[in-house]
Order: sequence, then structure tokens, then C-alpha cells
Amino acid sequence: MTRRTVAGLSAALAAGDLSSEELVREALARADAAAELNAFITIEPERALAQARAADRRRHRGDAGPLDGIPIAHKDIFCTNGLRTTCASRMLADFVPPYDAAVVERLAAAGMIT
Repeated sequence: MTRRTVAGLSAALAAGDLSSEELVREALARADAAAELNAFITIEPERALAQARAADRRRHRGDAGPLDGIPIAHKDIFCTNGLRTTCASRMLADFVPPYDAAVVERLAAAGMIT
């Protein structure tokens, strides 16, 4: 996944050159390999893989949009329903929002893996 554009990933998914699940597994492996950078506060692999499998099913049915199945990491300041969102603050260390921020809703509606 290194040095690929979103357009390139979208084209590769549409052509069947790779699956969303493969992309997510690669992204998770890269995040794990760079764990010492502390670039991610919360990662939920099973959630991401479930989203990827759903995207692959949509693509197989012909229901996938251009961003469907592409993994994206967003800042910890955007509330994600059911996912610990801390804003990098100790005060919010255990905050799990019961809703999605508008940007997270839009990414999910486009089928991106968040």
C-alpha cells in the first residue's frame, strides 16, 4: 500500500487486483510495525476487518462506490460510535461516544474503512 493514491487503490479494487480485506490487513500490519511512533491511540482490527469484508461483498454485488473499501485513519478528535475517542486527553481516556461525528458518518457512507 505504500505510495499508492486513493484513485490507484480504487482502481485496483475495481479491477479485482486486491480486496479491501487485503488492504486493511496491510494497513494494520504497517500500523503495528510502526507502533513505537504512537501514531494511533485506538485501533480495532476486528471492526476494520468486518467493515472490509462488508465492502468486499458490496463490490462483488456491484454496489461499491469509488471510495468503498479503502482504509483511512482519522484523528482521535472525531467521535466514532462505540470506539474510544480521547482527543489525546487523559480527561477523556475512557470516553466512548454513542454517536459518530459528521465527518465519520460521511466517510462511512462512502464505504471507507474507518
